[in-house]
Amino acid sequence: MARTPFLPTRDGISPSLVWLPHGPWKTLGEFFAFRFPMVSAESWAERMSRGEVVDDLGVALSIDSPFRIGACVFYYRQRRDETPIPFEEKILFLNDQLLVVDKPHFVAVTPGGRFLRETLLARLKRSTGIDTLTPIHRLDRETAGVMMFSVDPSTRSLWQSLFRHRKVDKVYEAIAPFRDSISFPREVSSCIVRGDKFFRMCEVKEEANAFTTIDLIERRGSLALYRLYPHTGKMHQLRVHMNSLGIPILNDRFYPEALPAGADDFSAPLQLLARSLAFTDPVVGEARFFKSDFKLQEMSV
Repeated sequence: MARTPFLPTRDGISPSLVWLPHGPWKTLGEFFAFRFPMVSAESWAERMSRGEVVDDLGVALSIDSPFRIGACVFYYRQRRDETPIPFEEKILFLNDQLLVVDKPHFVAVTPGGRFLRETLLARLKRSTGIDTLTPIHRLDRETAGVMMFSVDPSTRSLWQSLFRHRKVDKVYEAIAPFRDSISFPREVSSCIVRGDKFFRMCEVKEEANAFTTIDLIERRGSLALYRLYPHTGKMHQLRVHMNSLGIPILNDRFYPEALPAGADDFSAPLQLLARSLAFTDPVVGEARFFKSDFKLQEMSV
């Protein structure tokens, strides 16, 4: 059940929440020590002294507050070691219902893990002052291009239904190796499921659940520019399908093999771009078309 937070959005970051489960804890401090072992009691005490941890009635909490099973606690996440991402997004369209943005590479859409302030949602909330922004669909952190956000919660389901019922024409572009043994255009279909590593997907021999059309735009030496039409929206679908053809997308750190984790190499972004989105606006009935202004890297000859 959704709860209205009693903390405002701060610096583009909405408060997080945690439901207090059944357990042996007597105080909120004991539970936080279990639930958030990487955060010190001193850090929580400091935040609580500023009124930054409250319950679902808006009452400020302390380390010694009684643990109430079923209560909802709101708090602000903090990251002091977040690396700035030196690429900027560009708003392509904004009205009372919809925001369309050109997302740069390396920027995660929503806060999570090691990304908080340097996420697209937080950046847009800071720049627009619109606290109700919510992403309508997914785009990988490593992928750049056109991304849509709902502005008005009352019409959000209309925009989400466009993607759920596959009423959005999505076009991507990618740079990958050229193989003269592969003819294009080509239809690729497979069953994509989560792999043994949580951040990777894999193909299994079951009924197909992912469908993509791939076409060749231009060849330059050992590389080529491809146009990709995803007909479904499985996680990493385009990256998996290109890899399955033996032409993994340039600078892909997950496929064909997961490279060791490390700092982002901003000079070598994944060469995958959500080039355009086209659909009929479900609120006003008008045709909409949005195209990314970003360019993929020059292909070597």
